[in-house]
Amino acid sequence: MVGACRKSVQDLSQLKGRQPDPVALQDVRELIGEAPPEGHRRDLLIEYLHRLNDQHRALFERHLVALASDMRLAPVEVYEVASFYHHFQILRDDQTAPAQTVRVCGGLSCAMAGSDALRAEIEASTQPSLRVLAAPCLGRCEQAPAVLLGQCALGRAGLEDVLEAVTTELSAGQATTGIRNDTDLIGYDAYRQQGGYALAAAVVQGELDAQDVMANMEGSGLRGLGGAGFPAGRKWRIVRDQSAPRLLAVNIDEGEPGTFKDRSYLERDPHRFLEGMLIAAQVAGTEACYIYLRDEYHDARKMLTREIEALQADPPCPLPQIELRRGAGAYVCGEESAMIESIEGKRGAPRLRPPYLAQVGLFGRPTLEHNFETLYWVREILEKGPQWFNSFGRQGRHGLRSFSVSGRVKEPGVKLAPAGISVRELIDEYCGGMADGHTLYAYLPGGASGGILPASLCHLALDFDTLQPHGCFIGSAAVVVLSQHDRARDAALNSMQFFAAESCGQCTPCRVGTAKAAALMQAPVWDMVTLDDLCTVMADASICGLGQAAPNPVRSVQRYFAHEIGG
Repeated sequence: MVGACRKSVQDLSQLKGRQPDPVALQDVRELIGEAPPEGHRRDLLIEYLHRLNDQHRALFERHLVALASDMRLAPVEVYEVASFYHHFQILRDDQTAPAQTVRVCGGLSCAMAGSDALRAEIEASTQPSLRVLAAPCLGRCEQAPAVLLGQCALGRAGLEDVLEAVTTELSAGQATTGIRNDTDLIGYDAYRQQGGYALAAAVVQGELDAQDVMANMEGSGLRGLGGAGFPAGRKWRIVRDQSAPRLLAVNIDEGEPGTFKDRSYLERDPHRFLEGMLIAAQVAGTEACYIYLRDEYHDARKMLTREIEALQADPPCPLPQIELRRGAGAYVCGEESAMIESIEGKRGAPRLRPPYLAQVGLFGRPTLEHNFETLYWVREILEKGPQWFNSFGRQGRHGLRSFSVSGRVKEPGVKLAPAGISVRELIDEYCGGMADGHTLYAYLPGGASGGILPASLCHLALDFDTLQPHGCFIGSAAVVVLSQHDRARDAALNSMQFFAAESCGQCTPCRVGTAKAAALMQAPVWDMVTLDDLCTVMADASICGLGQAAPNPVRSVQRYFAHEIGG
């Protein structure tokens, strides 16, 4: 009798909550494999969600329940992660996935190139099964307007380009990728033939002293090129002094509107970055490297996967563990601690600090976090010496900067120029001048969060620490150029709408402040008293840089372009 009661209780317990469907379990296991007794690795949750989303063009509830079962997680844990990221669409089991999803970039450079009108044309011209979305910056600002059709990126897209790609993709029955061929790519064999990885091998094998390497990095003055600008060599030394095991995390989630330099370098010379990563890993004493690449770069991800495999198949020296992780559409994951959370398979919510990542980072271990471009320069600095890097510069500044230039210039693109160059010099010497019929009116020196400056300040040195007195900063050096045909208030509104859409929602000042500010900024006359209050609260009380920097465009318009906002 007791045994029967126990069996009855056990049967009832199995009925609590939704149970995994056998067919759905089979679908999941075909994609990610059979689960070990303890379940699949928790940190791979987002990778598994991508596999399901790619295969079925959406995430169905039955698959989320089955995935939760095989990962030994509550379904709500899987659902909260899946619902956080823009690139996952969750559907009920009785719904139908779209034939394809078209994302039309709504970033400032693409908006200036007519992306809103393009999106309206696509919506009016395609079949109902096609899902058309306004997307945040796709990282192809020099190719504006940009479109992402499934995993196929289209640059300088028009309606006919998109419809032709839709027809091709649907008839093929699978996603196509890439707008760039590999003819410009320096692959593994070519890189080795050019002396690649010799420096990394010398460091790993102890032929070059780690202390000397750090001293050279510190002497070069190289600072983090993702936006924060923390001295790279000092960061290596801080992490090296922490207790082992230590980890390295690489940020290639360049979601700042106007920024595309990392993609441009990655598509041409991935091994220069990988060698810099190996050197940093060895000097800082990290045992594993995690590379976080934004999801919009599908073609780059496939290429980088292939090149990492080539490196691992014929290693020039003992390699650390290398894992390539895929973002899922969340600008906030460009913030280092939010990126760490995402690598761990969680929602990309920034952490409160201290402790800092160098002390308690990925999986609770001391972590060296770097932007892609920072590591890209390591080999050249160590080969040519710190004096080489420091020999460049204007207006008293030192080093080189990679500027992502877009907007009203003749030749947009990544421009490698001396630190301290002015925007006028950058346009005239590197971009072929302003586009025909356009004169310089204003510019964003550091993307959406870096503020807006008028043409009268076109002489300012573009570098770290030079723009703060003017209410701006260089950040990732994303320069968006406006002309007399544009309005600074429209650029500021575009930026604030971006921040409102990309806020992770963790803190009230950012979540509510950005949405309220965006609504107020659509009025013909701005309510500056209320906007001032919102900006103060966002800047002072937000957890991370998204909310803290969101007021910059508003304050720039108020300071330099008051004639545009009335009142």
